[in-house]
Amino acid sequence: MEPILLYGHPAGSSMGLVAALEWLGQPYRLCRVDMLGEMRLPAYRRINSRVETPALITDRGDVLTETMAIAAWLEARDTERRVSFAPATRDADRMHQLMAFINTGFTGAFGPLWAAMEMEPPKPAMQAALREWGGQGVIERHDRLEEMIGETQFLIADRPSLADGVLIGVARWLDFHRVAEKARWPKLAALRNRLEADAAVIYASALESGDMQQGSGACRGHVELAELTERFAA
Repeated sequence: MEPILLYGHPAGSSMGLVAALEWLGQPYRLCRVDMLGEMRLPAYRRINSRVETPALITDRGDVLTETMAIAAWLEARDTERRVSFAPATRDADRMHQLMAFINTGFTGAFGPLWAAMEMEPPKPAMQAALREWGGQGVIERHDRLEEMIGETQFLIADRPSLADGVLIGVARWLDFHRVAEKARWPKLAALRNRLEADAAVIYASALESGDMQQGSGACRGHVELAELTERFAA
């Protein structure tokens, strides 16, 4: 069977993994998950008890969660090195370093902003403090990533890699939460512009919005969440 990626909407970090699957070019399927609705229902816990996306159902029928674990699974199957680099090379090490930074401190900095937005019942004073604290953290992590970006067209090389996929799913949260203008970080803004103009990212963004466009042909279609929770319960 083809692997099945469960990706979240709206504005899920998993959008970048859909783009990475397109870059990889191997057959796969998708499952679109409403993170504000069906992800929070008890049935979804049968796939991921932490109530998060992404999740991957592998070609063996195993359920794999966590972005870094899914990226490692894709890297191990990238025999043509379309989204990764030869093991033990400088480029491979740099890709792992940048993915780790993006998936931890960079992504985590948005946590207070999401907590403020989703707080029920609302607590205005606490929400204001979370937004201030979160905004400062997001700006600081953007400063550090700006320093890490080199002279290549994408994060590691002149072609996108798994690191770019991990980044693009999260980088747009800067705009979503209206923290600052992306032009404040010129190198990161230029990188985002190149990624957002990439056909795979355009395709992944359209799917997230419910526009079922035709991609490269690697995607073999969508699977309903109800079917997956029945077939692959943890």
